[in-house]
Amino acid sequence: MNRQGSARRSKPGIFRTIIRRVAIASIRLTAIILRSAVKIGRKKIAGQPVWLISAVALCLSFFIGTGLGMIRAGLGRSPDASAQSVAYSEGGLNSNGRPHLSPLPTAKEVWTCDVAVIGGSLGGVAAASHAMQSGATTCLIELTPWLGGQISSQGVSALDESQSMRSDETLSESWMHFKRLLAKQIVRLPDWTNLRGDRRVDEINSCWVGILCFPPIAGASASEQLLKNAATRSPNSRWSVSTAFKGADFDASGRLVTAIHAVRRTPRDPNYLPQGRFSAELSKWYAWSSTNEFEKTPIRLEAPAGKTMMVIDATDTTELVGWAGVPHRLGSDSIATTGERNASRRDNQDCTQAFTFPFVLAIRDDQGASLQTLTQLESGYSKEEHRKDYDLQGFPVFTGRSFFNYRRIVSVNPGDPYASTPSPGDMTLVNWNRGNDWKFMDPPLILSDTDIDKSGQRQNWLGGLSIAALRHGENHALLFAHWLLENHAKELPMSYLWGTESPLGTASGLSMVPYIREGRRIVGRKAYNQREFAVREADLRIDLPGSRDLSPTAIARIHYSIDIHGCRYRNSEDDGEAASAPTLETNVRPTLIPIEGLIPRGVDNLLIGGKGIAVTHIANGMTRIHQGEWSIGASAGAIAGWLTTRNQPGLLPQDIASKNLISQVRDHMSRQGLGLDWQQTTSFLPRFTQSSNPADEPE
Repeated sequence: MNRQGSARRSKPGIFRTIIRRVAIASIRLTAIILRSAVKIGRKKIAGQPVWLISAVALCLSFFIGTGLGMIRAGLGRSPDASAQSVAYSEGGLNSNGRPHLSPLPTAKEVWTCDVAVIGGSLGGVAAASHAMQSGATTCLIELTPWLGGQISSQGVSALDESQSMRSDETLSESWMHFKRLLAKQIVRLPDWTNLRGDRRVDEINSCWVGILCFPPIAGASASEQLLKNAATRSPNSRWSVSTAFKGADFDASGRLVTAIHAVRRTPRDPNYLPQGRFSAELSKWYAWSSTNEFEKTPIRLEAPAGKTMMVIDATDTTELVGWAGVPHRLGSDSIATTGERNASRRDNQDCTQAFTFPFVLAIRDDQGASLQTLTQLESGYSKEEHRKDYDLQGFPVFTGRSFFNYRRIVSVNPGDPYASTPSPGDMTLVNWNRGNDWKFMDPPLILSDTDIDKSGQRQNWLGGLSIAALRHGENHALLFAHWLLENHAKELPMSYLWGTESPLGTASGLSMVPYIREGRRIVGRKAYNQREFAVREADLRIDLPGSRDLSPTAIARIHYSIDIHGCRYRNSEDDGEAASAPTLETNVRPTLIPIEGLIPRGVDNLLIGGKGIAVTHIANGMTRIHQGEWSIGASAGAIAGWLTTRNQPGLLPQDIASKNLISQVRDHMSRQGLGLDWQQTTSFLPRFTQSSNPADEPE
């Protein structure tokens, strides 16, 4: 589809048309002159050889035609164009070039916000907290009923972070404070665990994927408590769960977001429980209209009069970026695109990292009830096709460095997770590479720009995800649970937890929404010798040449292994995955993230507060983890808060680097527990505890 449609044209569109026609006429004139020169090349005019006059005329025509053609090309190509920039039907555009929402109900609530955070993910919670600590009136919307993203509604309530940064005590105080808050959360366990009453997370914690694993509800309650504490610095701030992003308004230039549109759903049944089948609930959650199940409330988030609102996209798929056509990349990158040594042979926008629906198993004898329930599942693909991907990769099921102890979220008798055997009542959260990871791209999870256009979601946003892909992922997870109970519950009895007993808070027992490792990644502005900035493989790897000093404008530091859960097609065709890129943490340096990594092209008051920063597909394999997402979100929130609370109207994120304000921003961040050693790490000797040998871990 093309921007130039039959609908009414803007003045720039008319100007382009005129230039195009003049350029075409010039090219045609050049051809006529060339033919004439050949025919009369031997004649003379005013004593001069005609071939000389023809040559001069030919050159003039060539330069005029070429010049006009280049002007036309320059006008036709957005200055912010990229591999994933978007062109869509003019019928769905406002005059500023941004999508036109239809329908757009009248807002029943209007929130006034200095900072608007889209997405209550782990990064979104960090962003809102630090924006409020800055004194900015902050508004946050979150799709699911729980705040926290990875650590709650997505079911990855087992923290990943750099072992070396932990050993060196270089993790930010902001992150350490949140971990302490998590450890103190109170959870109530079922009576069959034999742990009656309330328990603190640190009293039931014993896992080996990291040093802190916990029931997902603790992630939600810690996130809520964090925001309440921060709101004492900004009492007019507000947030809302069960609230879907629907679109935005822009100013006349299309470069400033002026309002965010959202819809909140309120269950009519006070005992409502999410299905845990996001494929079936997605369209209901995003729809404007009330139903028998939900009452809907349209909401508008806007700036105070006379001010510019800062917007942070902290959704896992950067929904605002996708909906508005902000330049971005999707999927794997080729060597030709990034120049990375281990990049794939071709760009493939289908190839984002595998997504996962986690679930929880317990050491409990339910007399085969959960196995019988799972046996009834019907799947679009055969059970045999699903099962051939399942593998515990040589790990024991229960004892020691085992499958069960890996992400054990409840330990009735906490002990050494590398040696102990689970007790009755113990629970483990299952997020297993060769298990419930859904890596197949038939179809891909995240809709491309073309698919968004075809689906009509520019006008009525419904999340930008494939329902079919979600359904396949759900079935794959449930069938993995069935496989585990059928084949690996011999030594100890295991049951699958679902309904009111599910720690994930859903009827099916799956997470409310999938754990999405990779979404759309913005294209950065010109910086560090790149026309379109992105953190890339050489910036991460100790053993590769070509790393850059990103310290002049750094605002965060992230470290982990390059951990890519690869993509595949069912027919085994070339997938375009960077299969040789994953590497151990020992080969990766703690990497500085500059502010340019958070600033997209084309929109001036937008920051990224999560996984969607300007990184390559390979670099995303490191930056996507819990500590990385927190660091990015916290930095985005502190920066947005700093910008909106200064007496300098019109100050925008890109001004921080161009006007040499980075030291002031860092001082502000340091006061909020985000201060780091901002110097580039030139030499690095990783240190590991027993709990961090990525070579032997399942992910």
